[in-house]
Amino acid sequence: MKARVTVTLKTGILDPQGKAIEGALKSLGVAGIASVRQGKVFDIELAGADPAQAEAALKDAADRLLANTVIENYNIEVRR
Repeated sequence: MKARVTVTLKTGILDPQGKAIEGALKSLGVAGIASVRQGKVFDIELAGADPAQAEAALKDAADRLLANTVIENYNIEVRR
């Protein structure tokens, strides 16, 4: 089973790296860029076949390690 955990900054949290990427894209001439927010993606392979159990384990991992839940949100996608 495979899963993807996507971690992004919460709305209202400053994102200096996103601003730097935004500026770089504009300086490269990429048109239509309004704003950029950056994040992290974790692709995880899991042993087992129970998606509910996998999601629960990943939620625990995200809460404890993968995301700083004070300033970040996360989304978990589990697929077989």
